[in-house]
Amino acid sequence: MKIVVIQGPNLNMLGVREQNIYGPMKLDDIHAQMQAFAGQNNVEIEFFQSNLEGEIVDRLQECLGDATGIIINPAAYTHTSIAIRDAISAIQIPTVEVHLSNIHQREEFRHTSLTAPVCAGQIVGFGPFGYHLAMLSVIQIMNEVQALQEQQQGQEAKVALQNN
Repeated sequence: MKIVVIQGPNLNMLGVREQNIYGPMKLDDIHAQMQAFAGQNNVEIEFFQSNLEGEIVDRLQECLGDATGIIINPAAYTHTSIAIRDAISAIQIPTVEVHLSNIHQREEFRHTSLTAPVCAGQIVGFGPFGYHLAMLSVIQIMNEVQALQEQQQGQEAKVALQNN
């Protein structure tokens, strides 16, 4: 199993930017915690951050055939990017959207997520712990998909044996 974590614009400024909203933890510290949890669960994890919409779209497309799950914080692009939404929809990889702050308690323009409807779920308002919750969610989804695939393969093998 491989999870790709995609971080949007200004998340590289965590720990400096608006600590009253996003907290004091830096992005590298969040990633270190995620890396430790991934290691404990035999999950490969990769991190990507960009302030550029096109680079995020490119990285999502590169996940096809490479990743089994995605955690994304599109940041400000959550509310504006049809391109990121379309990329998530196109690749059909289980994706969980994360936001450090509760976007529904903030400015009105932040209440609508264009990307959440094409994600498996959305986790908001739990600070850095939201990434841990997202990892649990993606691992659970990937385990369920794997179990379903194994069950289908078993049924197909049984049918093949009966037909011979």
